[in-house]
Amino acid sequence: MKFEKRADGGEVTPASSETPETGKKPVIIYILILFLAAFLLMFLSMLSHQRSNTEALGQLQNSVSAIQEIQTTQEQIIELQKRLDETEAERDEAKEELKVISDSISDLEKTSQALLALYNLQQEYLTGNLDGCLLTLQEISDQHLDELLPSTNTEGVTPPAQRYQELKEAILNK
Repeated sequence: MKFEKRADGGEVTPASSETPETGKKPVIIYILILFLAAFLLMFLSMLSHQRSNTEALGQLQNSVSAIQEIQTTQEQIIELQKRLDETEAERDEAKEELKVISDSISDLEKTSQALLALYNLQQEYLTGNLDGCLLTLQEISDQHLDELLPSTNTEGVTPPAQRYQELKEAILNK
């Protein structure tokens, strides 16, 4: 406010060029504009942060989905590994069983050969073919078939190992 001094020495009165309300209005409007601009900037900042947060949330959800897929895949891999281990164990057991069966078949084939050689020896002895008997005895001895002949007695029949010894003694004593 401006104060004017009167020449007559009177009282000092405020200058009439400005009214008190008129001087305050531009300041209030200026402050309102500043507040509106500040609120507008805050609103724009909030929208920007909202958009940024939405994008970040989307990326996080994608990451979570990817991690869940990886976890599911890892669980499947673990399950498949367990099944593979079980299958390999079954395969190893089957190999062992096959080996046992193969060995058993091989032993049975050798025993069968020994019994067949004993049968041939008996037939040659019964026909009186002494040279054939000696040849068969030599084959049985060379192939160690005499060791494979069963020595157990079944149903009152002479065991094959004992019968072989009897035939061998009879042939060698002739």
